[in-house]
Amino acid sequence: MNRATYQWKREYAHRTAVERVNSRLDGSFGLELHTIRELKKMLLRCVLALIVMLAMTLRRIGKQQPERMRRLVG
Repeated sequence: MNRATYQWKREYAHRTAVERVNSRLDGSFGLELHTIRELKKMLLRCVLALIVMLAMTLRRIGKQQPERMRRLVG
């Protein structure tokens, strides 16, 4: 795939979006520095964090505040 193509730019934009979510999970939800030793427990914690992020986004969209849907606080 050529990097100058529209498809490349679109795929790269998806990659950066995923990296933003990963960064938020690590930093804001404390998944980077953890003491969890079981994969099932870690998976549960990741899923719960993602559910919280989605719930906050849906709430802000419902309140007609789409410009604030990426914020974790306020």
